[in-house]
Amino acid sequence: MDVTAVLQFATITRGLSLFLQAVLNAVIPDHDADAFRPPRTRESLYLDSTVEWLFGGLSRWDAEHFLFIAEGGYLYEHNFAFFPLFPVIIRGLAETLLWPLSSWLSVRGRLLLAVALGNSALFLLSAVALQALSRVVLQDRRLALLSSLLYCITPANVFMTAGYSESLFAALTFGGLFLLEKGFTLRACLALSIATAARSNGLVNIGFLLYLPSLHAISQIRVYRATTKGHRKVFCYIWVIIRVLLTSFFGTAIIALPFCAFQYYGYRTFCTPSISLDRVPAALLSLAETKGYRVPDENGPPPLWCMRPLPLLYSHIQDVYWDVGFLRYFELKQIPNFILALPMATLGIMAAYAYFQANRELCLRLGLWETSENQGLDKPTPGMFNSKVFVYVVHSTALLVFGTLCMHVQVLTRFMASSSPVPYWISAHLLLLNEPLLHRRKTSNPSIQLQTHSRNGFKHPPQNPITALLPHFTACSPITQSILGYFLSYWVLGLVLHCNFFPWT
Repeated sequence: MDVTAVLQFATITRGLSLFLQAVLNAVIPDHDADAFRPPRTRESLYLDSTVEWLFGGLSRWDAEHFLFIAEGGYLYEHNFAFFPLFPVIIRGLAETLLWPLSSWLSVRGRLLLAVALGNSALFLLSAVALQALSRVVLQDRRLALLSSLLYCITPANVFMTAGYSESLFAALTFGGLFLLEKGFTLRACLALSIATAARSNGLVNIGFLLYLPSLHAISQIRVYRATTKGHRKVFCYIWVIIRVLLTSFFGTAIIALPFCAFQYYGYRTFCTPSISLDRVPAALLSLAETKGYRVPDENGPPPLWCMRPLPLLYSHIQDVYWDVGFLRYFELKQIPNFILALPMATLGIMAAYAYFQANRELCLRLGLWETSENQGLDKPTPGMFNSKVFVYVVHSTALLVFGTLCMHVQVLTRFMASSSPVPYWISAHLLLLNEPLLHRRKTSNPSIQLQTHSRNGFKHPPQNPITALLPHFTACSPITQSILGYFLSYWVLGLVLHCNFFPWT
C-alpha cells in the first residue's frame, strides 16, 4: 500500500510539473541569458513547434548540453562535463519508442519528448527506490512513507523533470544502496557503476561499498568468536578479511570504471584527435569561434591539459570553464546564491548535529561496532537515529561540505536532493516529531483533525499525510510550515524561473 501511495503521488506531481512548465513557459517571456544555445542544424518538421511549445521549458540551461550531445555526440570540450548515460538513454528512446513519429518530429523534437517521458518514468523509479531503501534503513514504515512523499515534492523538482540527469542518478543510487543493504553486493555494484556513468559524484558511492561490507564482516567475526574455536576460528577470520578486501577492490574498480573510461575517451578525443574540422557543420564551427569553444582538430596542437601527469578532462573543464575550486565562490556578489542554498544546507547540518547528539558514542566508534547500551539487540532502534543511518549522515555531510566549499553553492540543492536520502529523512523526522496533526492520538481541536476512514470499526490514518496536511497548513506547527513551505515554494519557483532561462539552483 505504501508503494502505491508513493507512485500515485509521484505520478500526480510529475503531471503537474509538466503542465505548469508548459503554461509558465508560454505566459512568461524567456530571459535573454548567456547560456549554451547551439544553432539548429536540421530542418524542423510538422510537430516540432508543438513539442517545443509543450516541453520547451525542459531544454533550458544545462539541459541544452544533454540534448546537443544526444543529437550529435561530443563536439565541444566543455560538453565533456556532462556524462554520457542520460544522452544515450534519451537518444535510445527517440530512436526506438518514438521512431514512428520520425515523419512528423525531427531528432530534436523526439529527444525533447523523450526527456518528458523518460524523466517522468525515472522519477517514479527513484521514488519507489527511496521508499524501499528507507524501509530497510530506518526500520520505520511511517517515516519511510513520509520521506518518500516529501521526495515527490523535492525542492529540486525542476531538475528532476527537465533534461538533466538527476532523476536517473537518484534512481540508480537509491536502488543500488537498497541492493547493498539487502546483501546483493554484485548487483549493487553494477547499479552504482551505472550511476557513475550518469554523474561524476557517483564516485562518492564507493564509500558505501567500503563501509557496509566491512560492517557486515565485523558482525560475522563477532559471531565466529562466540561459536567457533581453535584453528577453525582463525581460518574464519582470515576468510572474512580476504572476502572484504576482494569485495572492496573489485567493487571499487567496477564503480570507478565508467568515470575512467569516459576520461580516457575525452583524452583520445582531444589529445590524439582523428577528426578534421571539415567534417564539422559550419554553424557549429562559427559558434566555437564566437564563444571560444575548443573542438578536436587533428591538424591543431593538443591542449595544455594533455601534458599533465594525470590528464583529466573533467577537472580541466571544472577549473577553466566553470571556475570551480576551493573557496572560489566565496565572494560578496554570491551572497544571494548562498541564501538560495541555505535551506538545504540547514537540513544537512541539522541531520548531522541531531544524529551526533543522539549517538555520540556510536559516532566516535564510526558506527563499526555496537555501543554498550545496544549490545545484544537483534535489530537497531527504528527511526532516524538508528545505527544503520550513520553512514548516510556521513555521506550527506561530506556532500554538504564539498558542495559548500568547492562548488557553485546554488547547485547544492539539486546536488544533495538527488544524491542523498538524508534531507528527506530529517524532514520527515521533524514533521513526525513536531506536527500534532500527524500524531496517532487525537488533537485537542476536532476541527483540524486529519481525515480518517473507518474499516471494521477501527480508525486508520490517511495514506498520504502530505495532501492531508496542506488544507490545514495555517493550523500546522511552525516546523511543518517551514519544511512544507520550503519544499513547495522551491518546487514551484524552480518551474517559474528555470523554465524561462532565469537563474536558479
